[in-house]
Amino acid sequence: MSPLQLAYFRNKLETMRREKIHDAQGTLEHLRTETRDVGDEAERASREADNILELRARDRERKLLKKIGESLRRIEDGSYGFCEETGEEIGLGRLEARPTAHLTVDAQERREMFQKQFRDDR
Repeated sequence: MSPLQLAYFRNKLETMRREKIHDAQGTLEHLRTETRDVGDEAERASREADNILELRARDRERKLLKKIGESLRRIEDGSYGFCEETGEEIGLGRLEARPTAHLTVDAQERREMFQKQFRDDR
């Protein structure tokens, strides 16, 4: 991968990280300022369900932030863009769609098939 391409992906990952952190801060602010005094139990249950969904989304984004950090470290150590299992180059199209990818499409498919077989064998 060329230095220009690495710079592009570094910028893309850093932008993703900033956006996720901003979203998380917005969630915290929303939860902090939300009115807790709701007389109607249905309204209270609805708000709690909404909050649970929002927190689940933030948990997924927390995991994505970890992957973003790992990808940025891989850029720094020169291993970004190479499959962790096979050492082959990960296609630019895959990295464009999923900048945190650490496996080629083939390696990812093999891993998913293995996991599916393992789950089905129980």
